[in-house]
Amino acid sequence: MSEENRSPPVPEAPEPRVIERRVVERRGAGLFRQFLLFLVGLLVGANGVYYWMQRDAARSTAAASTPVATLPAPNATPASPTPSNAAPATIVVDPHGSEPPIGTAPPLPAPVAAPSGLVIPVQGIAATQLIDTFTQARGENRVHDAIDIMAPHGTPVLAVADGSVAKLFESKAGGTTLYQFDPSGRYVYYYAHLQGYAPGVVEGKALKQGEVIAYVGSTGNANPEGPHLHFAIGALTPEKKWWDYTAINPYPLLSGR
Repeated sequence: MSEENRSPPVPEAPEPRVIERRVVERRGAGLFRQFLLFLVGLLVGANGVYYWMQRDAARSTAAASTPVATLPAPNATPASPTPSNAAPATIVVDPHGSEPPIGTAPPLPAPVAAPSGLVIPVQGIAATQLIDTFTQARGENRVHDAIDIMAPHGTPVLAVADGSVAKLFESKAGGTTLYQFDPSGRYVYYYAHLQGYAPGVVEGKALKQGEVIAYVGSTGNANPEGPHLHFAIGALTPEKKWWDYTAINPYPLLSGR
């Protein structure tokens, strides 16, 4: 038989075992792919759940740490501001307390009452000419406790009020002096550095306001070139001794200031 009339060879059929093995291999590969897909899905799902849990936790923490402003009630009345010139608070102290409050100054002595209605004791001197010398320093660590009224030698000295001559006295400091008590016996008026007394002036003599009782001079420790009247007022003690008194500033009483 010629080669042209030959039939093509028929392929041999695979054995049954080979077919079963291939089927098993294909099924195994499919199951492995499914298992991998399952693992991937499981990881993705787990990550999603973790993300959402972390986001909720962060929101809760932020809400807890954020301060919440408290708004006033709609009808609440706002507090009035304290004015800058408000009066200081008054401290009330128990009058029956045994100890004074801290910072309290010691009580001052009671003020000494002063006579009123006095006249300037030097003739021709106006109130505007007076100078307050009450607290001026003097020798030996003392203050003046009087007023000096400057005037020429021989200028009449007048009784500042009604009263009586309590004492006529010569002293080293004051020179020729005169002490007058007022009618109530509460006050003494002291005139010093006098040139001399007016005629008829003696101890115990009753005096009228404005009456001439002496004359301006510079006796005692006064400067001869600066004649003046050294005038003092004092509140007498109960013993009414002419040299023992509490000094009162004459300037406000004579000047009206």
